[in-house]
Amino acid sequence: MIFELDNVELYFKNKRILNGIYLKAETGKVTAILGRNGCGKSSLLNIAFGNLKPKYKLVRLDSKPLLKPLYSAGIAKYLPQYNFIPDGFKLSFIFKLYKLDWNAFIEDFEEFSNYEHSKFKTLSGGERRIIETYIILKAKSEIVFLDEPFSHLAPLHIETVKQLIVAEKKKKAIVISDHMYQHIIESSDVIYLLKNGTTKKIEKLTELEDYKYLNAGSL
Repeated sequence: MIFELDNVELYFKNKRILNGIYLKAETGKVTAILGRNGCGKSSLLNIAFGNLKPKYKLVRLDSKPLLKPLYSAGIAKYLPQYNFIPDGFKLSFIFKLYKLDWNAFIEDFEEFSNYEHSKFKTLSGGERRIIETYIILKAKSEIVFLDEPFSHLAPLHIETVKQLIVAEKKKKAIVISDHMYQHIIESSDVIYLLKNGTTKKIEKLTELEDYKYLNAGSL
């Protein structure tokens, strides 16, 4: 599947936030959105998913316009920056809800072995992020949007999540954004830089220095 987001215009109180945006994601690839804090990355992901209605946008799936919010099509999953799972839910119930195998999960995250019947609210911030990221990545979908999936994770867990992303992209189009740019660069096949309200496709990593996103020698 090919997902395209085009001609986005977003204003907040008459201030233009996004303008002339183009973004393309396709099955088999991880598409990254890089940009400084506050540049509109989360807004862009929310627009793509359909949570945020801009002044204008055009969404295409396999070149055909989608006239309803993407989330209503039932083919996409979205990981927001905030926790979306209710505190009182047990992990066993959450995994049944998303039709996921608990035993397969603890193969990747052994330290959760005794947590199956724990409530979500008893987990640490990093543990919650692991659960939610895993669910969004592994649940049935064709398009996945990940906003800050590496936040609050230990280095070992970051590497495991990156491996899961590589595995899942074989059958999904994945769009990812995170301030931890090194992990994003390592995980992605296509990179867009969001700057001054518009997207620029990065053909060479040195362009991130040219556009002043990274300091010379950071790569």
